Amino acid sequence: MKKDQMYPGRRAMLRLAACLGAATAVRFLGPDAAQTPGRYPSGPPPAAGPQAGAPARFSAYRLRPMTAYTPPKFRPARPPVRRRPFLRMGGIGRSMVLTFDDGPDPRYTPDILRTLRRYDVRAIFFVCGGMAVENRDLLREMAEDGHVVGNHTWSHPLIPRLSPDRIRAELGRTSDVVERTIGHAPDWYRAPYGAWNRRSFEIGAELGMEPLAWTLDTLDWREPGTAAIIRRVRRGAGPGVVVLSHDAGGNRRQSVEALRTYLPELLDAGYRITAPSTALRG
Repeated sequence: MKKDQMYPGRRAMLRLAACLGAATAVRFLGPDAAQTPGRYPSGPPPAAGPQAGAPARFSAYRLRPMTAYTPPKFRPARPPVRRRPFLRMGGIGRSMVLTFDDGPDPRYTPDILRTLRRYDVRAIFFVCGGMAVENRDLLREMAEDGHVVGNHTWSHPLIPRLSPDRIRAELGRTSDVVERTIGHAPDWYRAPYGAWNRRSFEIGAELGMEPLAWTLDTLDWREPGTAAIIRRVRRGAGPGVVVLSHDAGGNRRQSVEALRTYLPELLDAGYRITAPSTALRG
């Protein structure tokens, strides 16, 4: 027998070893057994959780979310720190924005909401936290009607006289009430009396809000008479104009009555009344 020839028995043993090695490689390099159809003739191995042999039904276990793998809650990027508030809304064509401050007030806010609903228009309500916490039902009604709920501080103070911590508390507490009530925090805030300062812009941005002032003041807070309020809106109307009115902070019956007149007039003149969003800045 030549030196390099093998005995038949030895060749058989080598073939058997090669077959065993190939099978092992397929086992470790092949697809996951639990994902391979037909891998287990009598069904897959028992899964974690309820007994695998139990009747198939939706159980509390199966419906309970896997919180360990829940993605983090989305938080939008902070807006930039502004040096001045927005005075009007750009890029919205022949549109105007109606805003109402100091509420919600159960004496006047419901009437304003009914008028807006009648003409199917949206507005923004800058609410004070001290009023909002007592009238959460009106906050929910605003949100359900598609209006924007903005932040007007907690107690309507003069912002420049406050420390940074007090500004943060005034804005933060109000945002918390709004978020707990309607499910999201305000995107816009307005300083009482239109009195802003650098700290308020910084803290507003920290809380995810943009500052919005106004173009046209109806002066309804002076209670000048319904006709006077209507005249001011007629004269000041224009594309991108932000109108300031009030639904609280005093006797606002004139504001309610004036809205019933000038709102349909604006619509008849071809204006679209819209609520501001963070996409409508100019």
